[in-house]
Amino acid sequence: MIAKSTIDAVYDTARVEEVIGDFVQLKKSGANFKGLSPFSDERTPSFMVSPVKQIWKDFSSGKGGNVVAFLMEHEHFTYPEAIKYLAKKYNIEIEETEQSQEDKAAASEKESMYLVSEFAQKHFSETLWRSEPGKAIGLTYFKERGFTTETIEKFGLGYCLDEWDGFTNAALKKGYKLEFLEKTGLTIVKEAGTDRQRTFDRFKARVMFPIHSMSGRVLGFGGRILTNDKKAAKYLNSPESEIYHKSKVLYGIYYAKQAIAKEDVCYLVEGYTDVIQLYQRGIHNVVASSGTALTPEQIRLIGRLTNNITVLFDGDAAGMRASLRGVDLILEQGLNVRVCTFPEGEDPDSYAKNHSYEEVKDFLENNAKDFIQFKTSLLFAETAHDPIKKAETVRDIVSSISKIPDRIKQEIYIQECARMLDVSEEVLFNTLAQNRKKEINAAVKEAKKDKEKAFEVVKNEPQRPQVNQQALLERKILELLLLYGNMEAEFEDLILKEDDKGELALEPEMVSAKVYEKIYLDLQEDEIGFTHGNFQAIFGLIVQEMNQNPEFNMGQFLSDKDIGLVEEISSILMEDEKYVLHEWEKKEIYPKSKEVGVAQIVSETILTLRCVLVKKQISELQANLAQGPEADNSGILEEVLGYIQLNKILSKKLNRVMA
Repeated sequence: MIAKSTIDAVYDTARVEEVIGDFVQLKKSGANFKGLSPFSDERTPSFMVSPVKQIWKDFSSGKGGNVVAFLMEHEHFTYPEAIKYLAKKYNIEIEETEQSQEDKAAASEKESMYLVSEFAQKHFSETLWRSEPGKAIGLTYFKERGFTTETIEKFGLGYCLDEWDGFTNAALKKGYKLEFLEKTGLTIVKEAGTDRQRTFDRFKARVMFPIHSMSGRVLGFGGRILTNDKKAAKYLNSPESEIYHKSKVLYGIYYAKQAIAKEDVCYLVEGYTDVIQLYQRGIHNVVASSGTALTPEQIRLIGRLTNNITVLFDGDAAGMRASLRGVDLILEQGLNVRVCTFPEGEDPDSYAKNHSYEEVKDFLENNAKDFIQFKTSLLFAETAHDPIKKAETVRDIVSSISKIPDRIKQEIYIQECARMLDVSEEVLFNTLAQNRKKEINAAVKEAKKDKEKAFEVVKNEPQRPQVNQQALLERKILELLLLYGNMEAEFEDLILKEDDKGELALEPEMVSAKVYEKIYLDLQEDEIGFTHGNFQAIFGLIVQEMNQNPEFNMGQFLSDKDIGLVEEISSILMEDEKYVLHEWEKKEIYPKSKEVGVAQIVSETILTLRCVLVKKQISELQANLAQGPEADNSGILEEVLGYIQLNKILSKKLNRVMA
């Protein structure tokens, strides 16, 4: 168990904007930061981070919370893992108490797979540096590639011995279960007769490249064979597992994320050694698709950090043509794409190895072409004297342009394309329109199919959900408590008195109090309790905390709360922040600051809640009226009239017209 002193130190030190900034590209937006949601596919930012409140809210998915909740949601960490990650990031020493057997047994399957993978990485690394075969074969290979000792250690490179089950036996001796060795793909298990199994190391006799998540956890491995065995694949990747999905992972993203956000561009290469060699040369904002063709998920991963991707190709024209699909995928995701090709016979690895940082940097900046220039130069070289092939190439390029979701960008690219290809803009726009028409027709056909399916079973129209006014008001009260609970204000207290004519009326009386005291006493006076979800629990916790600690600290308050409550509180706190996304100031609309009239908002909210509850009581009493000529409802009717009179008084104070 992690000591409370460590947890408190983590919450005191960790900055939500810094931690989330490692995973999402954040831009300043008033007092907050905004960015694209890491939990959904969106092109308009709806992800908000509040440095003042130390919380975040994703309006597209509804998720929210503090810094620990983000790591648990985004990286699938357990609570202790998130605390340890933050402690490591901020150089906080971790104090731990002895973990019980029950706690150890409660570790999830996924966590067990992470632990097995992390052990494997350390084992392969130790084998590389300490065993004779590791040094003679693996280390020699890496040194011949030009990798320094520092680089080899940084990327956690290693070697798996040329033994059938050397690694598996080492892991089993350390207490790791065969079940998880098999599930991660590190060990292959085969049946060998009755009640017998044979185990094999998947990466036998290979140099090892660990593949990390964005937060640095080992997800899987890539292994390169060094022998000339024609039956064995040159590169072998970990199989898909609970923790490793190759279509959603980019090699090197853990080391590159900060440089990508800082440089506002990501260099995309093909191989592990391309990434490592460029990184060693000083180009840190580089990643590779991890042993798979580029996927939309991988592009979106980059899109959280930058809108700009430069794809680096070697001089092999056939390989470049095969990779054009990746360029179209990047365009579909709304990102800007450039392409840089190396001289014939060179690739990113060899070029970085044989040139200085300045030379590599200059080459990348001076040779990166817009995707239209690249496609034109690549495809037109083969179609220069063939009008039919030239027409096909033009259609191909227009097809790429049609994938760009931004219409303004489309028009600019069409103009550029017309200039470069010597084709009229009108013809290109017509071709673009034809492409759009085909897409629309295809979408309409799909919609018709869905409609026909819908008529196969008759369904009642879903009822529009009714607004729960009481829940909204309870939520508003919690928001006021969280934002202004410790603020001192002058309140107009309303005292119910009889006037000279014997009629009830509310008389104002000014009182000075803290917001949380005023709300608590008003609700206690009317015996009002929260009825929605976790609201009553949150209300009690806030009042207790503010009563005990005059200096209310949101980070400390949320540090030991249930993750469900943390998400609920963050959602309440950040509700108003979604309107910041509209950037009202740019439209010359300047909303009035809430702080100016907190006392008025508090009073009006509680008055409105009283009105709602009075109306609810009237409805319940009317429902209890007895039926029949002999029914005596005088008592109930008198009570109803009393509530109606009270409702009129409250509504009058709120300046509302009563029916």
